[in-house]
Amino acid sequence: MENTFVPQPSADQTDGGEASDFISEFIREDLKSGRFTRVHTRFPPEPNGWLHIGHCKAFYISFTMAERFGGKCNLRLDDTNPEKENYSYVEAIKRDVRWMGYDWEDREYFASDYFEYLYGIAVKIIKKGKAYVDDLTETEMREYRGTAAVDKTAGRAAITDTPPGRNSPWRERGVEENLDLFARMRAGEFADGAKTLRAKIDMAHPNLVMRDPVMYRIRRETHYRTSDSWCIYPMYDFQHPLSDAKERITHSLCSLEFEIHRPLYDWFIREAEEFPSRQIEFARLNMTRTVMSKRWLLKLVEDNHVSGWDDPRMPTIAGLRRRGYTPRAIRNFVSQVGISKTDSMVDIAFLEYCLREDLNKTSRRVMAVLRPLKLIIDNWPAGTVEEVQAVNNPEDESAGKRMIPFSGELWIERDDFEEVPPPKYFRLYPGNSVRLRYGYIVTCTGFDKAPDGSVTAVRCTYDPETKGGNAQDNKKVKSTIHWVSAPHAVQIEARMYDYLFAVEKPMDVEPGKAFTDNLNSGSLEVIRHAWAEPCLGQAVAEERFQFERLGYFVRDSGEGGSVPVFNKTVGLRDTWAKIAKK
Repeated sequence: MENTFVPQPSADQTDGGEASDFISEFIREDLKSGRFTRVHTRFPPEPNGWLHIGHCKAFYISFTMAERFGGKCNLRLDDTNPEKENYSYVEAIKRDVRWMGYDWEDREYFASDYFEYLYGIAVKIIKKGKAYVDDLTETEMREYRGTAAVDKTAGRAAITDTPPGRNSPWRERGVEENLDLFARMRAGEFADGAKTLRAKIDMAHPNLVMRDPVMYRIRRETHYRTSDSWCIYPMYDFQHPLSDAKERITHSLCSLEFEIHRPLYDWFIREAEEFPSRQIEFARLNMTRTVMSKRWLLKLVEDNHVSGWDDPRMPTIAGLRRRGYTPRAIRNFVSQVGISKTDSMVDIAFLEYCLREDLNKTSRRVMAVLRPLKLIIDNWPAGTVEEVQAVNNPEDESAGKRMIPFSGELWIERDDFEEVPPPKYFRLYPGNSVRLRYGYIVTCTGFDKAPDGSVTAVRCTYDPETKGGNAQDNKKVKSTIHWVSAPHAVQIEARMYDYLFAVEKPMDVEPGKAFTDNLNSGSLEVIRHAWAEPCLGQAVAEERFQFERLGYFVRDSGEGGSVPVFNKTVGLRDTWAKIAKK
């Protein structure tokens, strides 16, 4: 995790394009050897939160590999933990995966539909003498199992020399007794936590995962789909491989933290005598200034550090969508990050680079003034309104042009005027001239002040021969500024978003502090009295624009007030090229 990944932007890397990666090589070998004759993957999120950009990498890989080899990909909700799961999370997951451009057709499954099947497999393993009912408490179980020595020098957790654990006093219960106790667990005869069903493997195994792991626990929790039909629930390490096997998944693609669980994955499938799905692990996505855990994202929501799962500062798919990200930009980002077996940290600037690359080609240019200052053209013909022609997108001729009203009273950005200009300041100040974008050259003749000394208006004259601009006229000025006609402008609210965390690695905290201490107090600024071209009054939810000179913005999808709200997606300046050169 200390490695910093620096992908090099490449024009020939396109969304969906095949790249050489170790997973593809594994799959090719499996098909060539006859281990499998087809490819069938799955994306198995737990419905206990909303998906984030890290999940994008997971389902991008699963769906892409299936497509690449002419196979199929299932969507399965791994919903065997009733305390934290509900239908709202299921609907959010399905909505986000579809928005990202993936379709699982009729291959939608729920692990909770397999409860009876899983129970039957557990009975089968008990009958083979490979599982037993244990009376140890959770604390006692940890003590008997022992403590792992963990080596993280290779970039991921690895088990090193670990002292053997101890067998449970109930490990040698007979098959009939275990079958009876397990049936009574299902019938609800025992209290929560009183008994568990454990696999009988090896308490001296160097991998702690293999030291008689729990298969079932007693939990009297109402399940959002099965209600109170069950009071015992299968553990993830048991249900996951067998759910894969039941769906005849050929390649179970998962993140690197499950690597040490692979022997157990194979053990359960082998003892159950089910379809031999194969688990392959890849490095998860880690990104600067971001937390990639539903647990920590939920804390941000519950503690009101953000407005919800879809807050535009969140790395959730819904948050990115509301921020103005596009599915194509996210897919290109994941594609260029690539697939590897080594954990690394990707700079968030590279995600922003991929976003700008997409938005620059697709976003309509408009003008908006966020911090308005009145500009009065004193020699403008009274009552006259002209229209000037503007280009909608210089990167796309088919986007066409538009007409913008121009009058003698305009709004400009407050920092486009200085009473006493600093060195190398080329915008408006007394005696200086600038071009008004798509309009005329104006010369500052003075300004008005309020009693408190603040500037309330800038006064100018315009040259009527300079409309639209030509090479000769443009030599007369060193700066072009944007504007909107005051009588015709629409009021907007702009929400200026910055990184949610002030540090690159939010989870690196000093003892006694929480990761929330690294939150950026300036991550949101709300500008309630901004002005924009008339066309922005008709903008629809999720419509994206480039506000010239200011950045990319999107019409917010979560607001329904009379004043349209626009969220800042990302600024115009791209720092990635500078980062990539280092």
